[in-house]
Amino acid sequence: MKKLIITTLAVVLLVACATNNEEQLKKRAGELCQYIPDHELREEARDFMTADFYAVLDTMFNYLPEFEAMDHEWLYYFVTGNGGTIAEYTVTAVEMSDKDHAVATISVRQKWENEESASVRECGNAEVDDVEEHKLYMERVDGQWLMSDFDGHKADCIRHIAISRDEQARRDAIGDYLVNEIGEHYLKGEICIPTIAVVASELADSDYVPVLCDCWVFWYTPSGDTLKCVSGGNHSGLMSLELKDGKYRVSSFEQTADGAGWEASARRIFGSYYDVYQNIHSNQGVQEAVRREQLRYYLKRRGLHYGYFQDYGWPPVEL
Repeated sequence: MKKLIITTLAVVLLVACATNNEEQLKKRAGELCQYIPDHELREEARDFMTADFYAVLDTMFNYLPEFEAMDHEWLYYFVTGNGGTIAEYTVTAVEMSDKDHAVATISVRQKWENEESASVRECGNAEVDDVEEHKLYMERVDGQWLMSDFDGHKADCIRHIAISRDEQARRDAIGDYLVNEIGEHYLKGEICIPTIAVVASELADSDYVPVLCDCWVFWYTPSGDTLKCVSGGNHSGLMSLELKDGKYRVSSFEQTADGAGWEASARRIFGSYYDVYQNIHSNQGVQEAVRREQLRYYLKRRGLHYGYFQDYGWPPVEL
């Protein structure tokens, strides 16, 4: 009889312990929800994430070129999307995969700043509360539960960072060519900074990369907080890159013709991408946005600080 009572008591204690542990994990998951990156990565999130997860996100948010966000907005919108809403998190369940790893199921309801639900949509004559479900991954490090992933974004970001670094290596090779081979023929200032708008890039084989691009070469001379342009010009066409010993270099550059032959040469070189090229080349707003963003990235990489750039005869443009 005593043995039965002791066994029953042990079972009750184990169930109570498991329930208590689950509630603690739910509470911790709720705390971690406040640091889910969404449009921005908060500095204090470092203390609530595993080191490798934070490092991946830090690279994505703070070290990739800003113009990457234009083509890959999903990297920055983990939950709320591009809607300006506020996410309300509820931890509905948590499951341990082993003693140091757990997965929490999170329901997310969107709210506007006035606290009204943004997730209610009409379905026929009824209103349906449209709540999204997400997975928050947790890992115990030094006795503390930390966020180790969210909806598998870690793997997505690692793949994207690898692609971005390869693309940046191509851009660096093109930039070096523009500065060293083409910039030499312009009136020189103190800094030569090219602007590169990639129209299309297709990997033909492992050693050859054709890149259709609309490029500009600019020489600047700093004056106070302003980079004043002293010379520059456009160079559009087909860059041929070769990959040797893990490094890209430009092997040839077929440019569009000057003057009356420009359109015919542009149509021939850009082919089916001609309209895309024209939309980039002839759109002043796009040109200025690309130039501003790539200038900012160039200065950031080199630890330089300027607030404006200015073309001769035009007002300064804020960076």
